Amino acid sequence: MTRTVSLVLVDPAGDLLGQLPPFTVGTPWWQEVSDVVAAAGIDVTVLRVLHGDRPSPPGGHVTYLAMTSERPAGLLPADAGLAPHPLRASYAEPAGASASLAWAAGALDRIGLSGTTARQQRTWNLSAIWRFDHPDSGPVAWLKQVPPFFAHEAAVCRLVEAVAPGLTPYVLAAGDEGRALLAHVPGEDRYDAGPEFRRAVLTALHPVHEHFAGRLDDLRAAGVPEMSLEKIFKVAEPHLATIDGLGDLLDDLPRRLAEVDGCGMPDTLVHGDLHMGNVISDGESLTIVDWGDSVIGNAAFDVVRLPGDPDLLAAWADLWPGRDALRAATLLGPVEFLRQAIVYAGFMESIEPSEWPYHATDVDRCLRTAVEQAGGHP
Repeated sequence: MTRTVSLVLVDPAGDLLGQLPPFTVGTPWWQEVSDVVAAAGIDVTVLRVLHGDRPSPPGGHVTYLAMTSERPAGLLPADAGLAPHPLRASYAEPAGASASLAWAAGALDRIGLSGTTARQQRTWNLSAIWRFDHPDSGPVAWLKQVPPFFAHEAAVCRLVEAVAPGLTPYVLAAGDEGRALLAHVPGEDRYDAGPEFRRAVLTALHPVHEHFAGRLDDLRAAGVPEMSLEKIFKVAEPHLATIDGLGDLLDDLPRRLAEVDGCGMPDTLVHGDLHMGNVISDGESLTIVDWGDSVIGNAAFDVVRLPGDPDLLAAWADLWPGRDALRAATLLGPVEFLRQAIVYAGFMESIEPSEWPYHATDVDRCLRTAVEQAGGHP
């Protein structure tokens, strides 16, 4: 699957220049923009999605707003609404993107990494990411900027680094408006990881879970939010008539959570999005990335994100002697997807409408998965 792209161009002051003719890129995912930048034919910074020709990714024809200091010939007329929006991320505006790149370049200069080149990788409502390459040594750092609801990510990485060095990307600098400069992590994501690697991830994360189980105030001081299911009834209400079994699951939720409490598992730092695409490995070490979803909650929430594997669950439960960890994970399987539904609903409340297609089906998908997960479980 490919993606057709149109770029509406503005200059660094935000003045409209026109539109480039459409072109095709190989990756269908709208937030991935490295190939868009490479195929544009001029130096551009992609700012945000303006609209797409389908309700949600992937593929289709997507129109972005992009910034350039060039004035290419042959631009097509463009009629794009450029009015400000109160929920727009700062990096989705020309001045904000320019300020972030200047901040990162200055931070790199101060630590002796001058002469790098910024290469944009991603931009959407959850982050803007640039990789910084040095002419002699290749990738050396990443600039990641996140919206306010993920602003605790850099602080969490520093807390985890102090407990388990190397388990998170090293924070070279942290700035205002959700900016963080992270040291490059060699390796590849492990979406295809098998049970042995997943077990290694859980084993590496366990000391972090143990450490912060007794230090929740440290997490609160760093801005880590506390997990709450209070909004689930409001989020689920529009879906009760279309998802069979959802009402029964919600009615049973108090009983289920009371049983979880009886399992003796502690509240601690939960990564919140622990799939293997968020683990980078070079074959010798592993690094867990993307801590923006981290929350204070039951330690079992991280293990239930992994594919069903009885041996994996049993090995993880063995890390918690004296507690009924396996029972807690079983009970929380459906609850994790209820929690995710709340998270995605929160995203929709916190981003401008042009960004909604990224999450258009997520709430419904999570609620349906929660009901499926509850099938057959007490």
